[in-house]
Amino acid sequence: MPAMHRFLPRSLLGQMLLAVALALLAAQTLSAVLIYRADHQRREAALISSLAFQLVADPRFEFRDGRRNGREGRRKVRIERALESPIHDGDLHDPEREAALRDVLIAQDVAIGELVVFSRKVTADSYVMRGRAGSLSGREGRWSLDGEVLLAGLKRAGNDEWLVARVPRPEHSTRALGGLILQTLLLYIALVGGLAFLLRRITRPLAALTERMSRFAGRADGVEPLEPSGPEDTRALIAAHNEMEARIAALLDEKDVMLGAIGHDLKTPLAALRVRIESVDDETERAKMAGTIEDITHSLDDILSLARVGHAKDPLERTDLAALVSAVVEEYEDLGEPVELGDTMRIALPLRATWMRRALRNLIDNALRYGGTAEVSLSRDNGYAAVCVTDNGPGIPEGEIAAMFEPFARGEVSRNRSTGGAGLGLTLARAIAEQHGGSLSLANRVENGRKVGLAAELRLPHGS
Repeated sequence: MPAMHRFLPRSLLGQMLLAVALALLAAQTLSAVLIYRADHQRREAALISSLAFQLVADPRFEFRDGRRNGREGRRKVRIERALESPIHDGDLHDPEREAALRDVLIAQDVAIGELVVFSRKVTADSYVMRGRAGSLSGREGRWSLDGEVLLAGLKRAGNDEWLVARVPRPEHSTRALGGLILQTLLLYIALVGGLAFLLRRITRPLAALTERMSRFAGRADGVEPLEPSGPEDTRALIAAHNEMEARIAALLDEKDVMLGAIGHDLKTPLAALRVRIESVDDETERAKMAGTIEDITHSLDDILSLARVGHAKDPLERTDLAALVSAVVEEYEDLGEPVELGDTMRIALPLRATWMRRALRNLIDNALRYGGTAEVSLSRDNGYAAVCVTDNGPGIPEGEIAAMFEPFARGEVSRNRSTGGAGLGLTLARAIAEQHGGSLSLANRVENGRKVGLAAELRLPHGS
């Protein structure tokens, strides 16, 4: 079943057209079966009626035997009379037609002694061939040399003589089937084509709405609201989306203003505290106070960055991601941190370089804080550029990995305030990845059945 789903259309338009096409195919198939059965029954009735007429009426039977020189020839052929049963070895006995013919003859008050119905090749029937002798050749005429003849032998009760009637067995005609196929094609063109036109009026504005929603970042950025189009229901949906979009943008703007005010109001007293602690004589206490102020300032910067990350105003610029990764790793190497650069490859992407550096630094800081070392690599993977930061730490319990992306989540008890950070590093890194249309994932590194570290993979889409 999953393999079948891969071949099914995923769009509303495709699924609706497929449903109509399948329904029409089922209806036309049923119609074809009914037409075929009706045509078959009509032909059978005609065959049985012709045989019965010959056997009941005057035994002399006249049939038309083709055209010759533009005129229709006429040849009198008598019903064959025989003293022995006409069925020979090799003839195809037909019990169903025999039963049908018996019912017709009984209805005509014919006293049946014996009755047989069977088929044989026209060329194997000497009686028909004698009647055709010298008149026709090939496939012309009523009695085709390539066809079959249906024979009925009747011996009335109290009579020793057999009467043998013959009719040509008609070949199956494809005319009705051809007409049905043509009718189906015309219906497909008219119905499916008309439905496709109507569905386009629905799906086109829905596709535009979907694209608008996927690009919506919480700000209008000077873009006009999406113009309502399509049927009335779709127009109402687009209008409701425009109103929701406007409300969300207004709320986010208010949030940014509020956070900016909070940041300003908090940073001012923090700066004053830095000045005042210089008057503290105890150097140890002064260092603790300075560290606390630095932690608060850092946490405040993270909170403000997280609030702004989805609404960055700086444009995307095509950037060599490998060079950016190398530059960030080099910064740590210059500081003497145990950060190594693994395998990389040249990948150019449209990025906001400042934000991407922030995300990489957060991932490397986490690796150093909880694993002691960090290795950074860059590779291509199924249309994505994958930046992987690995460490040799204890990893994270499987049930807690998802919670690590939540703001202020700290995981293990050992990860206390003294280790640094406020639990916003991974949250901010993931938000930056999503800002670029990518994702961030965590996975424990396992060797020989035990954890040997943690791998953080930041994936960014690229065109090729």
